[in-house]
Amino acid sequence: MKCKGLIFDLDGTLLDTLEDLAIAGNATLEHFGFPAHPVDAYRYFVGEGLKTLMQRIIPAADASDDQLLEYMNTFGKIYAKSWHVRSAPYKGIPEMITALSSAGLQLAVLSNKPHEFTKHCVEYFFPEHSFVCVFGQREGVAKKPDPAGAIEIVEKMGLVAGEILYVGDTATDMQTGNSAGMRTIGVEWGFRDHAELQNNNAWKIVSTPAEVVSYAV
Repeated sequence: MKCKGLIFDLDGTLLDTLEDLAIAGNATLEHFGFPAHPVDAYRYFVGEGLKTLMQRIIPAADASDDQLLEYMNTFGKIYAKSWHVRSAPYKGIPEMITALSSAGLQLAVLSNKPHEFTKHCVEYFFPEHSFVCVFGQREGVAKKPDPAGAIEIVEKMGLVAGEILYVGDTATDMQTGNSAGMRTIGVEWGFRDHAELQNNNAWKIVSTPAEVVSYAV
């Protein structure tokens, strides 16, 4: 079936946000007297929402809901000041988006990053591009790998799932797209590795943004 739209993950797919996330995470840990983690460790900490991130980095695994909320709020305040300092689109991403848009394809973003931060990132780093939907993690909508957000985007695009490519860098992304009935493209430049994408049934695995264009257009 001909591709008519694409849904992109954000962190690790369109944007390299690892260092800003790690710095905010470690500043949160320092605030509460916990030891920091290496930046590279955040490749496996992030991707499944803010609450899960806090559960993974905080040594007190049995933290109460109130404590987790305090950790999340502190992280949010720190990250709000620094989310754009070291982050940037991966090489070739702006050109990829331009090529896809010029071909008349509908584009959207679906992230487990908090919704407001997701919107800020897209507006800041891709001001010249128009996306049909930009969704982060929203209250009342199940986070990825639940396909609810992806299915909502399908409806807003006025397409069927088989006409959409889902592009991401993690197992969560592959599971989301596959569950929604889409073909999935795993990107090797992100936070996870080839094996994770392959083991989670990526339809195609690519090493450059230009390859995404070749499968879509």
